[in-house]
Parts: sequence; C-alpha cells; structure tokens
Amino acid sequence: MMAPVVLSCGDPSGIGPEIAAKAWAAGERFVWLGDPRHLPEGTAWREVSEGEGVTDGPLCVLRHDFPASALPGRPDPANAGGVVAVIERAVGLVRSGAAAALCTAPIHKKALKDGAGFAFPGHTEFLAHLAGTDHVVMMLACPELRVVPATIHIALSEVPKVLTPALLETTIRITRDGLIRDFGIAAPRLAVAGLNPHAGEGGAMGREELDWMAPLIARLSSEGMAIRGPLPADTMFHPAARKGYDAAICAYHDQALIPIKTIDFAGGVNVTLGLPFVRTSPDHGTAYDIAGRGIADPASMIAALRMARHMADARRAAAGGCGGHD
Repeated sequence: MMAPVVLSCGDPSGIGPEIAAKAWAAGERFVWLGDPRHLPEGTAWREVSEGEGVTDGPLCVLRHDFPASALPGRPDPANAGGVVAVIERAVGLVRSGAAAALCTAPIHKKALKDGAGFAFPGHTEFLAHLAGTDHVVMMLACPELRVVPATIHIALSEVPKVLTPALLETTIRITRDGLIRDFGIAAPRLAVAGLNPHAGEGGAMGREELDWMAPLIARLSSEGMAIRGPLPADTMFHPAARKGYDAAICAYHDQALIPIKTIDFAGGVNVTLGLPFVRTSPDHGTAYDIAGRGIADPASMIAALRMARHMADARRAAAGGCGGHD
C-alpha cells in the first residue's frame, strides 16, 4: 500500500485546520499532523500511528499535542514551537518513507519568530535547511500554467543585482529536473522571461538580455535543453503562448505570480523543487481575518493535496517503483 500524504497543521489560529477538514470532507485522503483540539468543532477524527495507511471515515490524525488551545485569528506564542516541531516531524516522515509526500498548511512567519525565535524567511527556506539542500526553487502551478520566479521576496530595485547568470542557470536546471522527476515530463520545454520591458528591445530598454541572458540560454539549448528566451514577459501568458512551454521562468516575483493568480486565483499550488522529497502547499496565507468563520475556500488546499500525490506517484515511477522517497 502506498504511503499517505502527510499534511502539517500550520498555524492553528489560521485557516489551516478548517480547510484540512473541508478537504477531507470533499474526498481527499491524507494524514493530518497536529493537535486535534485545534480542528473545527464537530470534526470527526480518529488517531493513527506513524506509517499507518489512510482509510475512509473520520479524518486520520497523527497526534502532536501543543501547549495551548487555539483561538481563531489570534496566534498564541505558546504554540509557535509546536508549529515548528510539526514541520520537523513531517519532514522526518517523508524522508523515512512513512509518508509519500508533504503538504504544508500555511504558517505565519512573524508569529513563529515572536514565539519561537524562528530564524528563516519562510517555510521553503526552513525545509531546505532540514533537508540539507543549498538550492531550491519555488514553483507556482495550476492546470493551465507553471511559473518559477528566479528571485522571490526582495525589493524590485534589488532584482538586477541578485539575478545573476549563476542564479538563473541553477533555477533553470532545478526546474527542468523537477519537471522530469516530479511531473513525469520526459523532455520539458522551458520559456525564460526577460528582465526588462520587451526583453530589453535590442538594448534600448536594458542590456541584461543581450549581455548575458541570451548567451546563457543559447548555451543551455546547445546542450540539448528545450529552452527559449529571453522573451518579452507581456506576450508569454496568453493561451496560445502557454501551449508552447511546460514552465515559464521569470525574473522576479510579480512577473511570475500575477499571471498565475489571474488565471487561477483559488486553485494555485506552491511547489518546492530541489528537495529530496515532494512538498506542496496552498498558495495563500493563514488568513487570520476569516479564521474560524467557516468561510475559507479549500480549493487551493485540495489542489495542493492532489498535486502532492501526483508528484509522489511520478517520483516513484521515475525511481522504478521503489518505496523510498529520500
């Protein structure tokens, strides 16, 4: 029997517990790792042990007790350490093969910093640290589009300094390898957006495309990689253009996230490529403002759980059907 997807609880004062319960009610099957006191009132659940398979019926819970109960919308510093410990435990489960993939509910970085001295910019960097991985890539994916921002949470003024040939090449290679291993695409087609308007327009609007982006892409193409660019970002995301590639690699955060959030705001999934295990997450935050009101949309969580399973299946097939995931 295939190991289950493990869903870490995230911030118990956010919408994570609520959308986990809704995803289960919608037919998704996984193991929820957290404190059952934090689930919405009336949620039917049963406790399972590590490595136990998932069954229909009540929500399968791998119990991890927290110091305190949770008030919707009001993070408790006493629970911050528990949130971090659940992530660490979940990583242990996927690395040991007791879980097939990791799906993470949203965390709140400031709450973790205030309550547990959390020293990482976010989930992705913490997971890379736990995995001992130097380079990971954030992909946002939905059925119509996959995008990868080469630079992420930095000021726009910093992008031209941070976006180096080495960073872009590493991002491209990790993306290509991830599409092969985790999405089952044998020969991925990549499109790379330019940094400047109109991809620099022959140097009239910036020279990064001429000076190093085009030569880098040409070299990768000469190695046999199916890659095009640098392309004007404003013409890359209409339906006909999207048919020409499997993933778009963008220069900065908004260049990547605006098109995917326009196309599928509720169903986008955050995927971390480059880890020794599969990790997905809904593409939204803790939503403290609506937590506990019963109105949170589980669509992105459902999509993230499904994608985690599909990626685990693809990775297992690429490894020849072996049970290990490390």
